[in-house]
Amino acid sequence: MWDPQQYLTFDDHRSRPFFELLNRIGAERPRRVVDLGCGPGHLTGVLGQRWPGAVVEASDSSPEMVAAARARGVHATLLDVRDWQPEADTDVVVTNAVLQWVPGHPDLLRRWAAELPAGAWLALQVPGNFDAPSHSSIREVAARPHWKDRLADTGILEPRSVLEPTGYAALFAAAGWGVDAWETTYVQRLSGDDPVLTWVTGTALRPVRDALDDTEWDRFTTELGSLLRAAYPQQADGSTWMPFRRVFAVAHRS
Repeated sequence: MWDPQQYLTFDDHRSRPFFELLNRIGAERPRRVVDLGCGPGHLTGVLGQRWPGAVVEASDSSPEMVAAARARGVHATLLDVRDWQPEADTDVVVTNAVLQWVPGHPDLLRRWAAELPAGAWLALQVPGNFDAPSHSSIREVAARPHWKDRLADTGILEPRSVLEPTGYAALFAAAGWGVDAWETTYVQRLSGDDPVLTWVTGTALRPVRDALDDTEWDRFTTELGSLLRAAYPQQADGSTWMPFRRVFAVAHRS
């Protein structure tokens, strides 16, 4: 279950890649702009502000996120991204920090590339930090004997699969699209007690939280917290520095 408030704890940090992605989209007067995986809708309105003449279509697979988006005035629908079909007038598709949750998503991108109209833009951003201590520590704790069987069905023991920038570039080039692919590592300054644990609680730890009761969750996060504090030590001024790599691709069908 997604918790919109937990997800928004680090809103500034989570939103920055969205704006970097958006700045590379060259569409001038799109007819329809689609936000796939809109989350709580806090960024969907930005699409309408940039392209005020466009129909803005938003969806998410989480009922909690859809409810939060609707509370913000976003006309969001409940939809699994794998079931989305583009309307004939879809000129811009944005999928921000979504596809890492979709096994086999390169095939999905190939289908969209074949279905979207001439002139369309497709922009994606995914985390590229699954080998970083923030995520490898989760797998380390989850693989311990007292957790392994309990969490075997959550998928947490397997790293999320995303392509390198060259992989997304090659995928779109093979489909005949122009593509700009890159990566950025943000060195994020966090504050408070156990800020990296708080960060991953809003995203990567969601399957673990859903699988455990409150007592088990407290035990798991206690074990994980000690690893994260060692990997991301708090500085003398109270800051904690967390490098976060992101992978981007913006493709255009001529």
